[in-house]
Amino acid sequence: MNKTFKIGVVTIAAGLVASVALPTVTTVSAASKKTLTVGIVGTSDAKLWKEVAKTAKKKYGITLKTKVFTDYNTPNKALADGSLNLNAFQHYNFLNNWNKSNKDAVKAIGKTFITPIRLYATGVKSVKDIKDGATIAVPNDPSNEGRALTLLQSAGLIKLKTTDLPTVKDITENKKNLQIKEIAADQTPSALKSEGAAVINTNYAQDAKIKLSSAIYVEPIDKSSEQWINIIAVAKKNVNKTEYKDIVKAYQTKATKTYLKKTWGDAEIPAWGITLK
Repeated sequence: MNKTFKIGVVTIAAGLVASVALPTVTTVSAASKKTLTVGIVGTSDAKLWKEVAKTAKKKYGITLKTKVFTDYNTPNKALADGSLNLNAFQHYNFLNNWNKSNKDAVKAIGKTFITPIRLYATGVKSVKDIKDGATIAVPNDPSNEGRALTLLQSAGLIKLKTTDLPTVKDITENKKNLQIKEIAADQTPSALKSEGAAVINTNYAQDAKIKLSSAIYVEPIDKSSEQWINIIAVAKKNVNKTEYKDIVKAYQTKATKTYLKKTWGDAEIPAWGITLK
């Protein structure tokens, strides 16, 4: 609570009264008047952001609210049009690709975690058991489709032409004649049931209550994974604002690391200060 103390009227001598105007003294910084909203996709990290909000309020006097989105397309638009202050759902690669067609409108201001994507399949225990002609669903946004196809390549299922963001047109070898079905990322959990196999982003797998341990292949984490580190992002004009940087500080704590480890194990790995080899 913002408390204000004032000294009003002081008696100087017998019968003499003077009004003394002194500066207002406040118990918290001006940031206490600031309310910010962070956008996330899905609800899997909603509890974590509630904890971050407690830290933001206690240490920096900032009221932090959370807005949940269901897709990857809206949160950056909301930053750009000013209807949202921060978002935390995307990795560097996704943001860089989005910025190419949106005038570099959104900037990263801090790292959160890195989460490997996974290949899931029903009735199959290993990659080698995937049948010839099987259908595998992958996210259809350029960034995550490229990542999913690269995952299938590292699993030994396909080979790709060397390019920054591969598409199905860049598949150069497909010995099992797999059918790659491109769909919206938020629909990949449903596709796992209908198609039998899917590459699913961790947040959507978590929201769909899919056991991460049921994946038949997990994306390797190495020095090439920097592009897949998730971030806190803001509109370009807000990059240097103190209150936004304070939200990053409220997130990047030992308490957050403990929460991630306890809740998700190795599914969401704290990325600030991480060394990729």
